Amino acid sequence: VSFPWQKREISNFDYLMYLNTLAGRSYNDYMQYPVFPWVLADYHSKTLNLTNPHTFRDLSKPMGAQTIERKRKFIQRYNEVEKNLSAQCHYCTHYSSAIIVASYLVRLEPFTQTFCSLQGGSFDVADRMFHSVKSTWESASRDNMSDVRELIPEFYYLPEFLTNANHFELGCMQDGTVLGDVQLPPWADGDPHKFILLHREALESDYVSAHLHHWIDLIFGHKQHGSAAVEAVNTYHPYFYGDKMDLNNIKDPLIKSTILGFISNFGQIPKQV
Repeated sequence: VSFPWQKREISNFDYLMYLNTLAGRSYNDYMQYPVFPWVLADYHSKTLNLTNPHTFRDLSKPMGAQTIERKRKFIQRYNEVEKNLSAQCHYCTHYSSAIIVASYLVRLEPFTQTFCSLQGGSFDVADRMFHSVKSTWESASRDNMSDVRELIPEFYYLPEFLTNANHFELGCMQDGTVLGDVQLPPWADGDPHKFILLHREALESDYVSAHLHHWIDLIFGHKQHGSAAVEAVNTYHPYFYGDKMDLNNIKDPLIKSTILGFISNFGQIPKQV
């Protein structure tokens, strides 16, 4: 049986929204917000070439395994189970959480207020704020061992979240850069509308259409947990697997509230579909 998505009768965007909904994720819950993939790896070229496979991220691997070096470090962490880790996993942080969602959308209300309340009442240190698509990709795919974040749907349709139209004072980075609009890749020519247009084109491209099922397996499918997840370097702290933990059987209220706090702060694996 071939499905409408396989026949390209519905867009990749619509199919991903459908899967997110099936998995219990929605715009109504920052802790279970729809999760979308990074699809590009090119944030430096003057023009975007959607016919070149090297333009794209490897959709068969989670963000923690995008480079050989990083993948090796996470496998090492899994094998060592450092003494301060209570469980064997590759990642102690998640690809989607309330703070990740709010940090992406911090230039728009009501997310500005949400972000500040999650941060204890103010904006974060400027260097840690979302300010550049390229540097966020580099952090999540290569540089930062505690950053494996994916994207949110807005990256594919909402140019407004990339501009600081409300003129919030987001601070000044250590190199003197004052935070304002999000810095875009050269191929977007400084235009948020062009960025969204090309980014959406990339999502619907032949390359992504041919490889997206691999990413879906990692996030929503059989590589989400168990031996297939271990093999795919795709295991997270047990607390992230909310639906796999029977909280009703945990009698100690302190442990129970710790787990719930952990899930609400750090993210939750979608229901398997």
